Amino acid sequence: MNPFLKIILFVACLAIALSACDKKRVFEENKEIKDYTWEVKDTKVFEVIVTDTITPNNFFINVRNSDGYPYSNLYLFIKTTFPNGRFAHDTLECILANDEGRWLGKGLGDIWDNQIPFKKAKRFPLKGKYVFQLEQGMRLQKLPMIMDVGMRIEKSN
Repeated sequence: MNPFLKIILFVACLAIALSACDKKRVFEENKEIKDYTWEVKDTKVFEVIVTDTITPNNFFINVRNSDGYPYSNLYLFIKTTFPNGRFAHDTLECILANDEGRWLGKGLGDIWDNQIPFKKAKRFPLKGKYVFQLEQGMRLQKLPMIMDVGMRIEKSN
């Protein structure tokens, strides 16, 4: 079996095992980037059904990149559509490497996983379906070596 495929399978199994006992998680989904090249018009969409408007939540963006990624950061445009049809736009800079060029996050081989804080201790104002749209904002038509992008929402302490 291909060593790269073995690493991917190991990481997937580990993630499943660890997520089974994750009581804080409200939502988590990751989407694969085809051919590890994130095209500027390839919007990743996450739908979250909200029933709890009391508990504060922390929001994170998940990014998996290869060590061949040519930049130390990743800009994202995030559009949130609320159940009532209103929307909000945010720009988030995801720092993936430090000033010395060392990758941040958790690494296994040449793959790096980061969970970047997006919002802290925020309550959902309305019950219903929220839609989060993520676009890469790096001004390249094809951004190489981004493998997955996702979103995590967890209950705040």
